[in-house]
This record gives sequence, structure tokens and C-alpha cells, in this order.
Amino acid sequence: MLLKIEKRPEASQLMVYATPIFALILTILTGSFLFHFLGVDPVEGLRNFFIKPIDNTYGATELLVKATPLILCAIGLSVGFRANVWNIGAEGQLTMGAIFGGGVFVYFHDVDSVFLLPMMIVMGAIGGALWAAIPAFLKTRFNANEILTSLMLVYVALLVLSLLVHGSWRDPDGFNFPESRLFSDSATMPILIEGTRLHFGTIIALFAVLGTWIMLSKTLIGFQVKVIGAAPKAGGYAGFSQKKIIWFSLLFGGAMAGLAGVSEVSGPVGQLLPSISPGYGFTAIIVAFLGRLHPVGIIFAGLLMALTYLGGETAQINLGLPVAVTGVFQGMVLFYLLACDVLVNFRIRFTLFGRAAS
Repeated sequence: MLLKIEKRPEASQLMVYATPIFALILTILTGSFLFHFLGVDPVEGLRNFFIKPIDNTYGATELLVKATPLILCAIGLSVGFRANVWNIGAEGQLTMGAIFGGGVFVYFHDVDSVFLLPMMIVMGAIGGALWAAIPAFLKTRFNANEILTSLMLVYVALLVLSLLVHGSWRDPDGFNFPESRLFSDSATMPILIEGTRLHFGTIIALFAVLGTWIMLSKTLIGFQVKVIGAAPKAGGYAGFSQKKIIWFSLLFGGAMAGLAGVSEVSGPVGQLLPSISPGYGFTAIIVAFLGRLHPVGIIFAGLLMALTYLGGETAQINLGLPVAVTGVFQGMVLFYLLACDVLVNFRIRFTLFGRAAS
């Protein structure tokens, strides 16, 4: 008796949108076993991971703070993924956005102007887009794999950031620590709710979601993205340029990631440090697929992934668990999502002597 995997004639649309829920349920069930093996009561472990971090106003606002860069990065990646342009380097583009945006303050730290923060936001988007332009050029000019080029550029961006904060951008009054000057009030995102860290970057993320939804559903470029992604040959016959879509997808994704970077350094971080992200750019890949590449779905997926960061920190403090539990839960969500997707698009059949077993 052998196992045979066959492609289904047509995937159920209901199941396509239900699989993220199944993936979450399976993650919670597996997580309970994980807590048991770690010597923690499963109910208490799940409560500390999923409920306790957001059981008060401050925790709820922290969820939005963590979700902001995830949503910005994921909304940019989703456009590329729809077009079959696989930008895996959002983490590097986020870093370059932080460098370009934070660099405006470094060079104009003695300027107190209402135009400083808007300039930082614009430069952050430009920085991320310019970094994404490198794999776009290599893809369209030399057919280089954008997965590899965008991923390798992540580590280049991190090294550039480290070079700057250890070198010329280091705070002269910072006792030789590798960090830039603390951002002034004019270079900091306005706080939305007093007593919390919820900042204006969350509003930017919501506008980005709305703008992307309008672009994908109401504009010609959005239609081209979907056609090129679903049927490249049909798009070619219709006169749509695949190279144009590659450039647009990567630049758009880079700009969104750059906005995420500048919102972090001018928001909760407040300065340039050697490390400004715990891996938001990589986690955003999970967010994009968990949200089914839909702007609204990405909001909910971003909140869920943000909860894993908060839950990991809470479990570390209250239960003495390693911080790696965050990555384990994120990995389980992705694993079960992919597994469910396989079963939605394929069916498993048992074959006996070359014939399907009944």
C-alpha cells in the first residue's frame, strides 16, 4: 500500500480562508503539549501567552505597537507575493529605512522644526525602496533570483547600521556606547494615548492598508499585479510588462518596510541602535500568508503575530521560559498553515497494486 498525493481539480474557497483558523487551533493544541513537556501547566502557559499580555489597556496598546511594523512590512510583501515576486528582504529594507530616516535627525539634530519628522518619514520610505531596487535591477537585468539577493542584502544592511552607530553616527555624549543621539521631540512620533507607547506610526499603517486595498481593487496597476501573478502569459498578451510589475512590487514592498523602520526608530526605540528589530521583516512573511495576502486579513494576522512577541516576553518573565518560545509558536503557525494549504490543494490517496484503495 502506497500513499499518493493528487492535485484537487479545484480548491475550496471556504477552506482557503478557513485554514488560518485551523492553523491557529493546531498551534494552540501543540503549544499546550509544549508547555506540559517544559514543566508548565498548559492552561497557565496559554493564559500567560495569549491572554495576560493584553488584559489591560497598556497591554492592548502594546499589541498595536508591535503590530505596526509587522503590518507595514506584510502589506508591502503581499503585493509582491501576489505578483510572484518573492521579496524576502523586508528586514534589510526596514533597516535601511531606519538608517535613512534616522540619518535625517543625525544631521539636523539641532533643528527644531515641524518638517523634521515628515522628512524622516519620506526618507525612510525612500531608503527602503532604494534597497529593494537592488534585487529589482538584478532580477530584470540579469534574471537573478530575488529570493537570494534580497535575503543577502539583509545582512549587508545590518552591517551598515552597525558601522554607522559604532562610527560617525555614535552619540558624542553617549559614553562610547554604540548608539545615536536620542531623538528630539520634533523627530519623534506623536503619542496617541497618554501613558502608553502607542504612536502615530499605527495611523500610518492603517492608511497603508487602506491605500493598498484601493490600489489592488480599483486601479489598473493593481489589476496588472494580479494578472501577472496568476497568468503571466495572459498578462503578456494583454500588453502588461512583467519587468514593470517586478520593479513596482519590490519598490512598493521596500517603501513599506522602510516606513516600518523609521516608525520604529522614531517611535518606541527613539534612536538608532545596532539592532532595531527582533525580526519583524521575516515575521511579516508569515503575516502576509496568514492574512491570505489580503489587506484586511493582514491586520488580524499582524495582531496575532504581535501577540506572540508579547506572549513570549510574558512567559519569559512569569514562567521562566526561554524567549525562544516566541519563535517556536511563530514557526508552528507557519508550519500548520502550509500543511493545511497542502491538504486544501491536494488530496492524499492510498494505492494498492497500482490502483486506488477504496
